[in-house]
Amino acid sequence: MKLVLASQSPRRRELLGRLGLEFTTKASQVDESAFSAATPEELVKTLAREKARWVAQREAEDAIVIGADTVVVLDGDVLGKPGSPEQAREMLRRLSGRVHQVYTGVSVCQGDFTVTQAEVTQVRFRPLTEEEIHCYVRSGEPMDKAGAYGLQGLGVLLVEGVEGDYTNVVGLPVCRLGQILLQFGIDCLALAAR
Repeated sequence: MKLVLASQSPRRRELLGRLGLEFTTKASQVDESAFSAATPEELVKTLAREKARWVAQREAEDAIVIGADTVVVLDGDVLGKPGSPEQAREMLRRLSGRVHQVYTGVSVCQGDFTVTQAEVTQVRFRPLTEEEIHCYVRSGEPMDKAGAYGLQGLGVLLVEGVEGDYTNVVGLPVCRLGQILLQFGIDCLALAAR
């Protein structure tokens, strides 16, 4: 069995690696801007599925491909990756002292069989000062992350609480993925016990 992660995200690679599975990575070339949906949940499910299918079409037919997509949502607005330091500062100002949602779609496909689901986690930011926002943006960490922060890095200093799956906020809801992989004959706990 060949397992492929349709992502070059170091965070997703690390999370999947914790399960003890052998896998390769291959980034999809899906144009994310070409897709829209009525809800954030439908958007991340669509993008995760398209990423997984794009890679699956270029792999052996029996390959199992995992795709994922994450967005940050505040007041119904999807906050993607910031395009500039000023956009990052503006996102962080909006998130300061507020609760927002992180949605991740995860899709697993093998041949014509595809299972796609989404996870949502509530994240509460503490109130931030302008100096804290400035320092965090200067660190460079916000620039390649949805919502302009990374919970697995310095962004942990901004977050007061998480309700739900922590790994979802990092970019790959591992508990949900483990349940999906069971449908493909992969039992991560049984494999770990060998």
